[in-house]
Amino acid sequence: MATPEEMAATMIANMPEKTGKPMGDWLKIVSASGLEKHGAIVKLLKTDHGMTHGFANLVAHTALKSAASTTDESSDDLVAAQYSGAKADLKPIYDAVIAYVQTLGGDVEIAPKKASVSLRRSKQFALVTPATKTRVDLGINIKGKAPEGRLEASKNAMCTHVVKLTAAGELDDEVKGWLKEAYSAA
Repeated sequence: MATPEEMAATMIANMPEKTGKPMGDWLKIVSASGLEKHGAIVKLLKTDHGMTHGFANLVAHTALKSAASTTDESSDDLVAAQYSGAKADLKPIYDAVIAYVQTLGGDVEIAPKKASVSLRRSKQFALVTPATKTRVDLGINIKGKAPEGRLEASKNAMCTHVVKLTAAGELDDEVKGWLKEAYSAA
């Protein structure tokens, strides 16, 4: 199975044939639009340029990643800061979540912030937060699903539910099922 990087490279190579323009031209269009939000860029490319969601998502992600590289902190630095010091032992939980969501599709966007990492498709479907030095809170968006067992109601407005993980092994088939459901609905 191809890695996400290999899938993106294939899409970029096929972009001129499938969309009529190479990535560089699409990045210039996005830059000229002045849009800075992922969803707005995807909408522009799909609506005004007839691009499919997969290509529009890739262009938006690439454009925003290029813009982010001009900021002080890179995505890797943000994640490293979240899982440093007393929270360093939580990194395997984060790594397990990221490895799993990347198997869901090539359109998963991993967007680190200062205190958490947002997982998006066309909209956010999950949020990974090192909540304490012993626990990662995995926020999941599954509208209309009643909380049950480990799938608790979230107090964070960014997600409908939360699963509290204290070890990578707790990312079991049940949790993966909830993530897949949230991804499918996003």
